[in-house]
Amino acid sequence: MTTTELNIAHLLLKEEIQEFLFQEAELLDERKFEEWLDLLTDDIRYWMPMRRNVKFGELDREFTREGQDINWFDEGRDTLERRVKQILTGVHWAEEPLSRICHFVTNVQLLNVTPSASDPTEVSVKCRFLVYRNRVQTETDFLIGKREDTLRKVEGAWKIAQRKIILDQNVLLAKNLTFFF
Repeated sequence: MTTTELNIAHLLLKEEIQEFLFQEAELLDERKFEEWLDLLTDDIRYWMPMRRNVKFGELDREFTREGQDINWFDEGRDTLERRVKQILTGVHWAEEPLSRICHFVTNVQLLNVTPSASDPTEVSVKCRFLVYRNRVQTETDFLIGKREDTLRKVEGAWKIAQRKIILDQNVLLAKNLTFFF
């Protein structure tokens, strides 16, 4: 392929990935949780490390360590399915009544494409997000941060194989994390 063809393939892939992420956000905003689960691979890892305030020169300590420290959550497919089932029962203390949520996804970057942009099977993506949640009359939360996703093509469709969520705040002001990022 020529350089121009590679650039076009990369732009088309980026557009396809952005559309996937926007459609995922719409499913979550519309509370179509079972359809959202269909976007996840069977071996999904969905996790959010905690963030700490650290001194200059100690940035390696800013986030809790994978597999060694406590995270806000570290879940697989089974746990995510159980969370969705619990919300859909209508007797979930933190989601009755259901929250009104709006996801904003921006600054999408393709970090790595395997094997190539013209025939991708796995893509590493970084993006920024803002999640707005309003619950009952007075509870309002704004969660801002970045996500690092690994998307995998399964039977011709993109699925989320890994999602790392990094909040820009280190003190969680929301009363719970029952929603999805």
